[in-house]
Amino acid sequence: MGRLRQNYMLVWYSIPCMASAPGTEDMFDEFLSRRGYETDDAGWEKNYNKKQCPECGGLHANGATECSVCGWSPV
Repeated sequence: MGRLRQNYMLVWYSIPCMASAPGTEDMFDEFLSRRGYETDDAGWEKNYNKKQCPECGGLHANGATECSVCGWSPV
């Protein structure tokens, strides 16, 4: 019973602290970049004179703001 109470207290205390941690996105970016992943905001790729979606590879006119194939849009 003591072990169960100890685990419950850890979860009870940790979850509110994790939910309100400042700058969690920066923390994740740092974590990923240290392991070799790119953390830059994704943008449209260029394919000849068209925009190409980095998610699905769909081609769009230069005025496109959202991928009509998968719904991706740059943030």
